[in-house]
Amino acid sequence: MKQVLVVEDDLAMSRGIVLALKNEGLILTEAHNLRDAERLRRQKAFDLILLDCGLPDGSGLDWCVQVRRESTVPIIFLTANDTEYDEVAGLEAGADDYITKPFSLAVLRARVGNVLRRQAGSSCVQLDEYLFDFERLVFTRDGEPLELSRNEQKVLQLLVCSRGSTVPRERLLDRVWGDTEYVDENALSVTIRRLRSKLEEDPSAPRYIRTVYGVGYTWAVKG
Repeated sequence: MKQVLVVEDDLAMSRGIVLALKNEGLILTEAHNLRDAERLRRQKAFDLILLDCGLPDGSGLDWCVQVRRESTVPIIFLTANDTEYDEVAGLEAGADDYITKPFSLAVLRARVGNVLRRQAGSSCVQLDEYLFDFERLVFTRDGEPLELSRNEQKVLQLLVCSRGSTVPRERLLDRVWGDTEYVDENALSVTIRRLRSKLEEDPSAPRYIRTVYGVGYTWAVKG
């Protein structure tokens, strides 16, 4: 099921959004300020963020820019700022859509569904000599099959779909190994090392899977 983070300081509005979307096959998490939103984003891999522009501890626009430096997670702004300038500012900050308040819940459901469908449509990726089909689980290099374990496939998908951005170690661990309390963090390092041995010409000087020290990993070639 898709994970959605709702960042809205109006408690009634936040609750209404959750009630409107709970029957759409989504798991919804609420945050009422940017501090909690950032903490939750670091703890869990979300498939979509619904974000208010004006929050008690800062600007949703500024936070969107920050998120975009690290992630390609879709973001939809929900805001009372309805001028053309405001909408352009939101889209230039990296948002995928912009919905002005007040809005109908039918419109909200349709926009959310549209963004999530676009995200799901990126399951097949061609990069240089590689073809990664994450839906059919087919992986090739110059037409020759690559044998990847399930965890290697999951890590690769997270990196490739966020190519050009850094994916934090915590997010990779959460998405691939889940909430396992006793997961060995070395498991991620081992998986990265195995992926490099299968994908890189020189695993000791990787071109694709780069380490961002103290943060995580990135697929460095955008393609």
